[in-house]
Amino acid sequence: MSKIEVKNVEGKATGEVELPDGVYGIEPNIPVVHRVVVAYEASQRQGTHSTKNRKHVSGGGAKPFRQKGTGRARQGTIRAPQFRGGGVVFGPTPHSHALRVNIKEKKLAMRSVLSGKVADSELVLVEGMQFDAPKTKQAVSALNALGLSDKRVTVVVPDDDVNTYLSFRNLPKVTVIGRSEANTRYLIDNAALVMSPEIAKFFGEVLA
Repeated sequence: MSKIEVKNVEGKATGEVELPDGVYGIEPNIPVVHRVVVAYEASQRQGTHSTKNRKHVSGGGAKPFRQKGTGRARQGTIRAPQFRGGGVVFGPTPHSHALRVNIKEKKLAMRSVLSGKVADSELVLVEGMQFDAPKTKQAVSALNALGLSDKRVTVVVPDDDVNTYLSFRNLPKVTVIGRSEANTRYLIDNAALVMSPEIAKFFGEVLA
């Protein structure tokens, strides 16, 4: 079991929490992390890009000029790609960009990211980070107390904690996500990962 320090919103250490080495203490598998992040980014593409080929553009029903005797190359339609206003050759068409990644790979990638954050001292566990009302000033004060005001931070909050979510939402350099939204892309794209000990234990159970 890995022991990780727990702080409060004032930035003071309040104790330690034990987390499983199988999730927070493995050797990061960088190729799997890369593959999972690329697959996530690809899945965010709409795939609605489209062009018209020669059968979709209007006009061009008759030959532009007779087949022989003009001294020019024979042409069948003015909507061929070589003519202005003609169809596009090998242009993009609507399709899915999604890539398949196995569930085992997704879990391994998340374990690798969490283990890397622990090894780099970028995992910050904070208890008592619940706000009674949306207060951005309290969120700023908490980040200042934790020494994270000048870093890109990802804050993971409980799915039903709306006040904390709204408090961090508008801060620059801060990405706030619910526990169920956590994935490799969000966990790795930061200089500090902030969550509660309860959420860290939840990840330890789910990803084990």
